[in-house]
Amino acid sequence: MILSDNERLEDLQCDGLKIIQNKNLYTFSSDSVILANFVKTKPNDFAVEIGAGSGVISILVQAKNKLKRITCFEIQEEMANLCRKNIELNSLQDKISLVCDDVKNFRNHIKPNSVDVVFSNPPYFKKSEEGLNKVRKIAREEICLSCSTLCETASKMLKNGGSFYVCYSAERVIELIENLSKNGLKVKEMFFTENGKGKVKLAVVKAVKGAKDGVKVFPNLVTNEDNGDYLAVLHTKYFNKKD
Repeated sequence: MILSDNERLEDLQCDGLKIIQNKNLYTFSSDSVILANFVKTKPNDFAVEIGAGSGVISILVQAKNKLKRITCFEIQEEMANLCRKNIELNSLQDKISLVCDDVKNFRNHIKPNSVDVVFSNPPYFKKSEEGLNKVRKIAREEICLSCSTLCETASKMLKNGGSFYVCYSAERVIELIENLSKNGLKVKEMFFTENGKGKVKLAVVKAVKGAKDGVKVFPNLVTNEDNGDYLAVLHTKYFNKKD
C-alpha cells in the first residue's frame, strides 16, 4: 500500500489491523475507539455505520464482533476514498462495503427496517466560524447531518428491537435523548467520559427501537491522565459485559 506525503500508517493494536490517517483530513480520536468497544452485535447481524470517516469504527467493530456484513455511509468523497483504502489494506472487502452518499438517501442502498445495529460517531458541534478546512468542518459540525436527522434516519433503518450506538457531546445529551425518543428509540444504556481533570466530555449511548422505558447508567469513563495525556489503556468495565 503506497502512502501519500500527508498519510501515516498506525497500528490499531487489534488482530494486526492497521489504519491510514491523513493529517490534512479528519483524523479519529479516542471517541471512535470507545464507541467501537461499546458496540455489541451477533455474528449474523447486518450493521450500518453513519459517517464512516476513515473506517476505523467499522473495522474495529467487525474485528471484535466477527460480523459478516457492515455497510458504511460517508458523504465526503475524500474521506470515502481513505475509508476504501483502509478496508482494502485490512482485506475486509467481503465484510465491509462503502457507500459514498448522503445517508438521507439510504433507501437507494438498503431497505428500511432491515438493519440490526446502527452505530455512529456523528458531527456533534454546532456550526461555527472556526477556521477548519471543509473536510474537518463537515466531520465535526452539523453542516450535513443534524441530531434530528441522525436519529430519524437510524430509526428508519432499524428493525424493531434493533440497537443504535452513538456518542455525542455531553453538553447536548438532552437534545440527543429527546430526538431518540421522538423517533421511537429508547435509551437503554449510557455513560459519560471525562478527562483527567474531572470535566465530562462525551455521552455514549445505546438506544433500542421499540424498547420499554428504563436505562442503565454506568459510572464515568476516565480517558486521560491528570496532565491531559490519553491513558495508555482505557478501562474496559463496560466493554466486556454480556447482555
